Amino acid sequence: MKHFILSSILLICMFTVAAQKTSPAFQLKQLSWLEGKWTRTNTKPGRSGYEEWKKITPLSWKGQGITLKGTDTAFVEQLALEVKKDTLYYVAVVAENNGPVYFRITEVNANGFICENSTHDFPKKIVYWRNGNVLRVITSDEKKSIGFLFQKQEKQ
Repeated sequence: MKHFILSSILLICMFTVAAQKTSPAFQLKQLSWLEGKWTRTNTKPGRSGYEEWKKITPLSWKGQGITLKGTDTAFVEQLALEVKKDTLYYVAVVAENNGPVYFRITEVNANGFICENSTHDFPKKIVYWRNGNVLRVITSDEKKSIGFLFQKQEKQ
C-alpha cells in the first residue's frame, strides 16, 4: 500500500510539473528575451525596419512591426502573443487582412517558437529563433519562405 501511495504521489507531481511547463504562462515566461526593440539588419537599400515587443500582463504581449522606406512608413503590423482558451497564439493585424490572423503556437523553447495557421494564405508558418542578440524570423508556406534578421537594441 505504501508503494502505491508513493507511486501515486510521484505520478501526480510529474504530471503537475509537465502541465506547468506546457502552460501558456510558462511558455510566455520562456520568451521574456523577446521584450524590447529589434532592428532589422537585412533590408533593401533605402529601407529599414524593426519589431518591438512589450509584456502587458503575464498572459499578454503586444508588438509592432514597422518597415520604413527612407523616413516614410511603408508597412505596419500590430502583433500580439495572447492566450485564448488555454492556448497560446501569435496574432497579426495588417491592413491587407479582414481582422486579426491567429497563429497557434505549436512549439516553444528558451530560444524561440513556431506558430502555424494552415488556413491562412501566407504565411502558414512563422518561426522565431534567437541566437544571443540576433533574431531570425522565417515566414513560409509550402512554396516559399521569407527570412528576416534582427539585432537586439540595447536599452538606453
